[in-house]
Amino acid sequence: MTAPHPAPQRPVAPEPAWGAAPEPGPARKNRSAWIAGGTAAVLIAGGGAAVWAATSSSSSAAEPPASAPGGQNSPGGPAGPDGGLGSVLHGEFVTSADGTSKFTQTGEVTALSATSLTAKSTDGFTKVYVIDSATATGIKTGEDVTIVATVNGATATATSVREAGAQPGAAGPGAG
Repeated sequence: MTAPHPAPQRPVAPEPAWGAAPEPGPARKNRSAWIAGGTAAVLIAGGGAAVWAATSSSSSAAEPPASAPGGQNSPGGPAGPDGGLGSVLHGEFVTSADGTSKFTQTGEVTALSATSLTAKSTDGFTKVYVIDSATATGIKTGEDVTIVATVNGATATATSVREAGAQPGAAGPGAG
């Protein structure tokens, strides 16, 4: 009788040296792939954001900001009616002098009475303003005007009404 053959044994891998990095397993390989993919995505997004920011700037470095004292587009500057509001159709703003909330609108007078004025801008925006006899002197229905008003809640009280395009301090309609 023959002696039983011993079962074949697998070759034993040598033990790694002390302090050596472990052999990468499937979990470690997947984690590395995720880290590399995430890093690439961040770099691509950051580069895209930088390109967008560099190409979508609408302001010019040569043009002072609207808040610059005495600048072209600031209160007191020569940029347009109402001290630099230029071609603004309508909008609310706060003055730096006293923090007053104000509203401006350029549009056609569609209704006028002794106590109120209604204006409609070219984009269809319509607003009613409280006025007094001194505020809208010489203004008529159908005229294009620029209005500046103080705002208190839902009430806008006109502090200035003049022909659209007239410079501050210029004689308005009916002045003579």
